[in-house]
Amino acid sequence: MSLALLTLLYEWRRYVTAIVALAVSGLLVLSMVGMFVGMGKSNTATVDHSPAEVMILSPQSESLYNNGFSQPRRLIPMVYNHPQVLEAQSFDTGWASWANFPKAGQHSKSEGVLIAIVDLVEGSVTLPTDFSAEAVDALKAPYSVLVDKSALARLGVKKGDAAKINGRRVQVSEIIEGYPALFNCTIYMSRRTAELLQVFREGNRVGAIMVKIRDPQLARQVAAEINAMGGGQYRAWTRETLSERSQIALLKEGGISIILGFSVVVSTFIGVVITWQILQGAITASIKEFAGLRALGVPMSSLRLIVMELSLWVGILGLGLAGVFTGLVWCLAGWINVPMSFPSYVTLPVGVGLLLIAAVSGFFSLGVLNKAQPADLLR
Repeated sequence: MSLALLTLLYEWRRYVTAIVALAVSGLLVLSMVGMFVGMGKSNTATVDHSPAEVMILSPQSESLYNNGFSQPRRLIPMVYNHPQVLEAQSFDTGWASWANFPKAGQHSKSEGVLIAIVDLVEGSVTLPTDFSAEAVDALKAPYSVLVDKSALARLGVKKGDAAKINGRRVQVSEIIEGYPALFNCTIYMSRRTAELLQVFREGNRVGAIMVKIRDPQLARQVAAEINAMGGGQYRAWTRETLSERSQIALLKEGGISIILGFSVVVSTFIGVVITWQILQGAITASIKEFAGLRALGVPMSSLRLIVMELSLWVGILGLGLAGVFTGLVWCLAGWINVPMSFPSYVTLPVGVGLLLIAAVSGFFSLGVLNKAQPADLLR
């Protein structure tokens, strides 16, 4: 076991504040980014849970957020020219006004909702794979809708309640999970019910085209070949790529990017300054031990390596504690139906950043070693 790790273990009280400071810095960034990525996943839930392996959007689209959801219907037959395509269907949506029937002691709720239309044929490309058999059967009844668990309080309903969509009565037949609503609530219904409610009408323009293929392992290759077939008339994505790009696109939105940038700057400042001061104080408290090592012939370069290794161990422990804190926040968020997600493109940069903060703090603390003079042991 190295001297730096032994020092940290036996004098942990001197370093625990630095470890906690690093953990809080990591928690601040992870919780902010995790919440916004969770928002992105809430908006891409229907794509993530779709049996479609390829998604086709307008040619200028870069994600689900800057896609106009409008392309010619004639593109759907074109997609079938690829031998791998089993089914191609548009993902149709609409907007409607929602209102509940308030019960005694309950407030009335009224807001705009997003309507998502699913086809109830078994294995349909627009039917989410995680919809239970009970949920699918419930949608077969006219004016029957599904609502996610996270939206119940906002919409003022529970399972079995009646409500109004565009002034027409509907019934919340089943409650689903995994489709959280942070912005607009999404109401799922069959195509027939959407037509009865007049929230959707077939036309020459369609939304995103969902494509199911024979071999899901070839999704990337098929998407590239479908793109080549289209000659620039559309843009095909694999489901996973579109979902990831959409989540990243949300993080780049003006207001969100400013918030995230501010949180990164603040957490970095907190981490560097507090960790630096604590490491410096701990090394100063151990200056006689370092002076003793110099008296034994240990060169200054080796002492500097000890300090840098010590700071990295502090960073590793801070990273682990940040993971624990983030896990607790994630559990709390799940309890109150706030979606959070921590993909690798978020966690890895934060982890590397915490180690860099610890290393920089250790580097700033090296100057204290100049006080480690062997002659001081004679005083």
